[in-house]
Amino acid sequence: MASLKARKTAGKVFRYSIIVIGTIIALFPIYEMLTTSLKNPVDAFSIPPKWFFVPTLKNYKDVLFSSNFSRYFVNSLVVAASATVASVAAGSLAAYSLASFNFLGKKSVIVGTLIMRMIPPVILVVPIFILYRSLGLTNGRLGLILVYIALNLPFNIWVLRTFIMEIPHELEESAFMDGCSDFTTFRKIILPLIAPGIAVASIFTFRISWNEFILSLVLTNRNTRTLPVAVSLFLTDTGTEWGKITAIATIIAVPAFIFTFTAAKSLIMGLTAGAVKG
Repeated sequence: MASLKARKTAGKVFRYSIIVIGTIIALFPIYEMLTTSLKNPVDAFSIPPKWFFVPTLKNYKDVLFSSNFSRYFVNSLVVAASATVASVAAGSLAAYSLASFNFLGKKSVIVGTLIMRMIPPVILVVPIFILYRSLGLTNGRLGLILVYIALNLPFNIWVLRTFIMEIPHELEESAFMDGCSDFTTFRKIILPLIAPGIAVASIFTFRISWNEFILSLVLTNRNTRTLPVAVSLFLTDTGTEWGKITAIATIIAVPAFIFTFTAAKSLIMGLTAGAVKG
């Protein structure tokens, strides 16, 4: 009996040790980014690394009050928010159609959506640039928003379609019997019930649009570039300004974290919202 209890205790200690070690490994890059952003250039380049140093906010001041940071921040916010709203809205409508209606070519649309999701965005950079140049959409925020909508739409459709398919069909039939149209049923019955899926889709779409670099680098100019592209400005011929890079990287991470934790609350709230007919 004692040996069995000892084995259980040893097993718990081992599992918790693995969890702690994994957490430390996962959080170490974030710790390194934060500490480097608070170091002066001498401490940032010191070998071996300095674990104890006098923190400074100079890197944040240089980033926030120079290099057109406010313009880049607004560009990122407008692009990410617009792409998130449009992509989730279009994705929810498409997901409802694919989950609730039968039409010619439905399976082809579903498979095609999955294939589009599997294509790496970097492969599309050159074709998109050539197309946008012919349409006059380069160097603007609109073109970047349209690209992010297209890239995130397949994922949103698949996620939201899964949530919609789990809703009992009797709820839709009850709404139709009460005289609701398809769109009214979608707006009043389906949307509240798939709030968890909308939260998940919104989080992923916002984070991808907020952090994306390659397409933003190619499709924007000095006035419309986003924050991830602004990071590259600190890679100069004279050296890499790690303090400023980690400072702006920390600033970039903050809105994504805030949005994630705020939207995560609706994952629980949306599980029962709208389930009771008024």
